[in-house]
Amino acid sequence: MDTTGSNGKAPAADSGANATGRKSGVLHRLYTGTGAFDIVGKRKYWYVLLGLLMLASAASIGVKGFNLSLEFEGGTNISMPAQGASGQITTEQVENTFRDALDEDPSSVQLVGSGGSQTVQISTEKLSVQQIGEVKTALYEELRPLGTNGQPSAEAISDSAVSGTWGNEITRQALIALGVFLALVTVFLAFYFERWMAVGALVALIHDVLVTAGIYSMTGVEVSPSTVIGLLTILGFSLYDTVVVFDKVKENTSGLLSVTRRTYPEAANLAVNQSLMRSINTSVIALLPVLGLLIVGAGMLGVGVLRDLALVQGIGMIAGVFSSLLLATPLLVDLKMRDPKYRAQRDKVLQRRENRGEADEQSSTGDAPAAGADEKPRRNGSASRLAGAGAAKGSGSAEQARPSGKAQRRAGARRRR
Repeated sequence: MDTTGSNGKAPAADSGANATGRKSGVLHRLYTGTGAFDIVGKRKYWYVLLGLLMLASAASIGVKGFNLSLEFEGGTNISMPAQGASGQITTEQVENTFRDALDEDPSSVQLVGSGGSQTVQISTEKLSVQQIGEVKTALYEELRPLGTNGQPSAEAISDSAVSGTWGNEITRQALIALGVFLALVTVFLAFYFERWMAVGALVALIHDVLVTAGIYSMTGVEVSPSTVIGLLTILGFSLYDTVVVFDKVKENTSGLLSVTRRTYPEAANLAVNQSLMRSINTSVIALLPVLGLLIVGAGMLGVGVLRDLALVQGIGMIAGVFSSLLLATPLLVDLKMRDPKYRAQRDKVLQRRENRGEADEQSSTGDAPAAGADEKPRRNGSASRLAGAGAAKGSGSAEQARPSGKAQRRAGARRRR
C-alpha cells in the first residue's frame, strides 16, 4: 500500500487512523513509522526555515563576531580563594571590586572547583604591572581572601599572563582537521552510497557547524579552545544520524525504477518516518551525558572546560537531528528528481493511480458495461433471480422454477451459433 502521495504527501487515510480504522496518536505513528508525517512533501518550508537560520548565523558571525577567551586574544588572569574573612566570596562582589579599582569590567569572572578548594578566576585584557597591583590591593582590602593557614593573606591572590598563541594554534589545527574530515566523508559517502547523498550530507554538516557557531555569536557565550574541540565532536554525531537515514532511503529505493508502487519522494519520506523515532531516541540518550556534564561538571564542580565542551555538544546535537531529517533527505530528493529516469518513473506511478482511480469510480457508481460479451452473463443472472423469486413466492415446484432440459439445449445451441 502506498504511504505517500506523488509529491511525498501522506494520504488522508494514513494520517490519523490505523489498519483497524481506529484513530492513532502521534506517538503511535512515530513508533510504527508508516509515513504519516509529510516531511519530504513540505521540504520547501524546511528550506526556508533552516535557510533563514543559516543566514542569521552567518550575519551575526560577520557583524558581531565571537566573544573569544584569553587563550585566543591574550590577557591577564587573576586567581584567588573563594573563601574570605566574611564567608563565601561571590562573583558579583569580585566584579564590583574590579570595576571600582580600574573603572572597567573584567572579561569574565567564574567560580572554579568546589568546597574548600574553590577559587575565583578573573579573566581580563592584558593589564600593566601597576594595574595588576591596584586590582590585587582592592581585592584584598574589600574581600579579605583566606590563605592556606586560614587567615586573610594578600599572597593568596595570584596573577598570570596568558598568551593568545596557544588558542590560535588550536584553531589552526582544528580547521585542518575539519577540512580532512569533510574530504574523507565525501569520498566515503560517494562510494558507499552515491554522489547526491554525499552532497546532502555535506550540506547538513555545514548547517550544523554554521548554526552552532552562529548561536555562540548571537548569545555572546565565550569561545574557548574547548569549544573548538567540542565543535569537531558534533560532526561525527550529525554524520551518524544522516547515514542512518540515507541507509534506509537506499533500502526503500532499491529497484524503484522497475516498479510503479511509489515514487522516489514517497520512498524517501517513508524512510525518514521509519528513522524518525530512532533519531529521537538516539538524540535523547546522547544528550543525557551532555546534560550531566553541564549539571555536575560545570554547575556543581565549576569546571569551565567541561561546561564549554558540554554546551557546544548539546547545541550541535540538536542542530544535527534537524539537519539530518529536514535538510539532508529533502535535498537528496530534489537532486535525484533532476534525473529524467526518476521523473519518468514518477509519471508512470501517477498514470497507474489515475487508471486505478477511474476503475474504482466506475465500480462504485455502478455504470453498465457495454453490450456484447457481458450481455449473456447478465441474462443468466436475471434468470437466476427469477428462479429465486419464484421459489421464494412458492408459486410452483422447483422443477417449474428451473429451466427444462429442452430449454437448456436450445440455449446452448444459440450460444454456439
